[in-house]
Amino acid sequence: MLYALNGSTIRTTPILTQIEAAARAGYAGLEIWFDKVDEHVAGGGSVSEIRRALDEHGLSVPTCIYLGDWFDTTGDAYQRALDECQRRFDIAAELGAPYVIAGPPLGSAPYDLGAQHYRELLELGARVGVKPSMEFLGFVEQLNTIEEALEIITRCAHPDATTVIDPAHIYRGGGSVESLALLTSDQIAVAHFDDCPADVPREIQQDEHRVWPGDGIFDLTRYLQLLRQTGYNRFLSLELFREDLWSRNPFHVATEGLEKMRSVVEKTSDN
Repeated sequence: MLYALNGSTIRTTPILTQIEAAARAGYAGLEIWFDKVDEHVAGGGSVSEIRRALDEHGLSVPTCIYLGDWFDTTGDAYQRALDECQRRFDIAAELGAPYVIAGPPLGSAPYDLGAQHYRELLELGARVGVKPSMEFLGFVEQLNTIEEALEIITRCAHPDATTVIDPAHIYRGGGSVESLALLTSDQIAVAHFDDCPADVPREIQQDEHRVWPGDGIFDLTRYLQLLRQTGYNRFLSLELFREDLWSRNPFHVATEGLEKMRSVVEKTSDN
């Protein structure tokens, strides 16, 4: 698999420095957050400048993150959400990202409406060659497991429907790593990589509790085995949300992260 760095891991770092850090550390890709793009443009930069930096450093963009407010809004609020999604699709297309991550609502999720909206979102993204991926989040009320994400994919009935898999969300949502076997490689937009701490109860874990791959209790060996069995062989992306890492040198964080990832992957390959 190819290694990517999710920009959240060095989130307080400006986008051009994120690109340089990821490339210098040896990653093949960088997942980019739209707020970092907007921050760069607001400071007088441009999206094309970011694209040039990516090309000069030989980096791909597996996904851009994220789309919100699209799942269960209606009327004018839904139209505003679609307008913003279109703006973000255009940015992702310019950056060469094949996927944009689309988040679920925090509360109850009306599945039929959400599936209808997801199909409309897929059709909207197709106009510029970008596919939204419906992510499940372990800490939300619903849509917090692989099974529930697959339910939306099934109801959506669109060939490009996918989800994002992430150890932290699988664990926090109370699901099982074995549920990965329910997916095909074509239903996975990107595979995030992180670990879950032993000293924080599962039911209260949030993004900021994630730890380096191999430093927690999630069965990453099985995660990788099942991922390979689906036929997935694209990006494995390091995604942490740690303030202690944000305060460190981003080049050092990126390098340490890749070393942690490789250590886990190589051990799994030996088994």
